[in-house]
Amino acid sequence: MGTDDLHWLEITELAKLIQLRRVSPVEVVEAMLARIDRLDRRIHAFVRTTPELALEQARHAEARIARREYLGPLHGVPIAFKDLNWTRGVPTGAGMPMFRDWLPPCDGTVVERLRTAGAVMLGKLQMTEGAFADHHPAVTVPLNPWHPDHWVGASSSGTGAAVAAGLCFGATGSDTGGSIRFPCTANGVTGIKPTWGRVSRFGAYELAATLDHVGPMARSAADCGLLLGAMAGADPNDPTASRQPVPDYLGGDERSLAGLVIGIDDAYVAPVEPAIAEGLRAAADVLRRLGATLRPVRMPDVEPVIADWPVDCAVQTAVAHARTFPARRAEYGPGLAGLLEMATTVSGIDYQRVLLRRADFTGRMHALFGEIDLLLMPGQVWASPTVAQMARLGQDPSQFSALVRFTAPFDSSGHPAITMPSGFTAAGLPVSIQLAAGHFREDLLVRAGRAFQRETDWHRRHPRL
Repeated sequence: MGTDDLHWLEITELAKLIQLRRVSPVEVVEAMLARIDRLDRRIHAFVRTTPELALEQARHAEARIARREYLGPLHGVPIAFKDLNWTRGVPTGAGMPMFRDWLPPCDGTVVERLRTAGAVMLGKLQMTEGAFADHHPAVTVPLNPWHPDHWVGASSSGTGAAVAAGLCFGATGSDTGGSIRFPCTANGVTGIKPTWGRVSRFGAYELAATLDHVGPMARSAADCGLLLGAMAGADPNDPTASRQPVPDYLGGDERSLAGLVIGIDDAYVAPVEPAIAEGLRAAADVLRRLGATLRPVRMPDVEPVIADWPVDCAVQTAVAHARTFPARRAEYGPGLAGLLEMATTVSGIDYQRVLLRRADFTGRMHALFGEIDLLLMPGQVWASPTVAQMARLGQDPSQFSALVRFTAPFDSSGHPAITMPSGFTAAGLPVSIQLAAGHFREDLLVRAGRAFQRETDWHRRHPRL
């Protein structure tokens, strides 16, 4: 296979070629850097590339593989990191111009683990300011590779665009209110928001500590399972990281979903646009054919936890930014500054009520997952919204509530979810489905995702660039 054909491969496919030495990590990295140089001046997915480091790591991988010291399916595979993941020797700005040149003292845990698995770093990916909703006004916003007039997603905007455009084979994202799942939907890629605590947050710039989830984004559920398996696990640098063993996420039988019960709440999923509804119906049919039982369920009331999410996020973000806000208020963009100012209006009593409602919702979700294995829903309410449409979002609180309807509740409860392409609009833009599971049941998400993607080819379709 020529290097001109490599960029759309899944990690599982590329890994076999590298292991068999049909392609070399150096050849792959050189091809990817050339592609980034050609396309990213238009897409703006990368904050910076690290070509010298990437080639050094690729040469090291190639030499080890030649000595039969193969580390596994990420060895020699070029990936990228969201610019909130600490990278020793490479600036980590978290979408904030004030931190543009800040050099972390070490790699974050996720970066260290992926490097230990042999992955090669191509560079750092653009994101919204501090991982909140909007890009800083001084930042060039990444473009959606499918159509520049359509939303690229937030906050892992660069990750979604880079994976979709074939500029890396996988990358990290983070999700506090939907920031892995929105870019996956917008760009037609696959991502997993893990259980809170499944992946260490050490060395990941904080937005809201108890809502932040670090996870993988890639072209397939199998690729996300590979990345998550390397990222996850206990960490002495993060005492909130779970000590539960990390399973082999690719060890399940993806050929059949027999025995799995998948719940769907028709009322919960009703307020969506026609293309999304059609994708959801078609996905349900595929899951049934694979042997799953679909069962009507009733979701706990999501309205209180959706209404509380901005307050919860604001208070926690104020703690994370205490050293720079309000002291450096002039250097903040309006979106993040507005969130931080909101925090000053919340009393301790009001915040305790938020926490109690969140605990109540989480308990009810635990009960629901005692009855079913997975919950099926859309990725979002709107089918590929435009940039102009999303720019008006802050003018209508009900529109923000609609946006996070299928995302924020699972950040509040900490339950894991996978987002996958499920079709296209009439204009040829991607839509998605989402599956959620009980705490630490990412194995079920990967199994169901792999089965779904064996039967469909939505994830194998790519934008014309």
